[in-house]
Amino acid sequence: MSRLLLALAAPLVLGACAGVIPKPPNAAIPLPEGPRPDNAAAADLARGPALESLALTPRDASDALSAFRGSCRWLTTKDDRSGLTRPADWQPACTAAANWSDGDALRFFATQFETVRIGDGKAFATGYFEPEILGSRTRIPGYDTPVYAVPADLVRAWAADTPASERTGNPPLGRYDETGAFVPYFDRAAIDAGALAGRGLEIAWVADPIEFFFLQIQGSGLLRLPDGSRMRIGYAGQNGRGYTAIGALMRERGLFGDGPGQYASSMQGIVAYLRDHPVEGQALMHENPSYIFFRELTTDGPLGSLGVPVRGESSAAVDPRYIPYGAPVVLQTDRVEANGLWIAQDTGGAIKGANRFDTFWGNGARAREIAGGMSARGQALLLLPMGTYARLTGR
Repeated sequence: MSRLLLALAAPLVLGACAGVIPKPPNAAIPLPEGPRPDNAAAADLARGPALESLALTPRDASDALSAFRGSCRWLTTKDDRSGLTRPADWQPACTAAANWSDGDALRFFATQFETVRIGDGKAFATGYFEPEILGSRTRIPGYDTPVYAVPADLVRAWAADTPASERTGNPPLGRYDETGAFVPYFDRAAIDAGALAGRGLEIAWVADPIEFFFLQIQGSGLLRLPDGSRMRIGYAGQNGRGYTAIGALMRERGLFGDGPGQYASSMQGIVAYLRDHPVEGQALMHENPSYIFFRELTTDGPLGSLGVPVRGESSAAVDPRYIPYGAPVVLQTDRVEANGLWIAQDTGGAIKGANRFDTFWGNGARAREIAGGMSARGQALLLLPMGTYARLTGR
């Protein structure tokens, strides 16, 4: 998850195809006119209603309190990119949470936090889930697609011809070739053709390369093993190549629509095309050169950006420039499933701007169904430790 999982597979696959999934008008919430603030501390803030006045349920609060405890190590030690809080601000709530009864979680949030609205508070929420596909720890008949660990020769460096003036920030990912030159790392097509075969990097094998392609986009998932047990794999690295949305390519080529030979403008439509046209479909997937490497996880859930397991119906991906990692958020939207308390424990490439959220729904058929159809609009309230609003605004 750290990284790509962050948004539902369909938006990531469809990417820039504005004619397929239009960009929601409030996906990046408009704040005051003029240059967009760099973070929430530079945005307009407004005090929200008392938490007791919101329609939160004891079960929702209990689940959120459990998830919040997992965030406290981050909250009390890491800098907040939103500029709203300091580690010390979270210490009282985290100390209280350690021994607070889950059965009295509503009172915990009501006594420890105040609500704040960022900008106009208009929120847009999508959903993501943890996919499950058929896999095996060893290569057996019918399981021929490898799941690779991070290769040792995937490194960061500057190409010899990179001017000194451009050598700022992190060097790009790549590898040293047989001549000693630093070059881009193998792309998806080269890896699928066997560029990494025989190096002992396989941590598992999967039965369906198309399903694995979408699992890579999610960044984490479960492998259902032949004996019925499950193996959880999580994001370990990426080959340094840029991401290309294959749905955008399909739109550009006229493959979406209701006419003969066209497909529905959805993730299901993309999968149908890939299965109906295996040769062309593989070539299309190869046009996305990005490739994800995995590691086995022994956690009871996929890891989010905080390094703790994300929880179905409690964890959400956010833009940390506007929502502090680990903070509670209340969503009030036109989709009842998304309403209630969420804990900001993840991020994603498509999750940008204030009040933009990607809600996590766990795994299984129900999670896939809800996440796949999640498109909720409404209001968001950020929960900050008591006294934070006055410190920030002087009000």
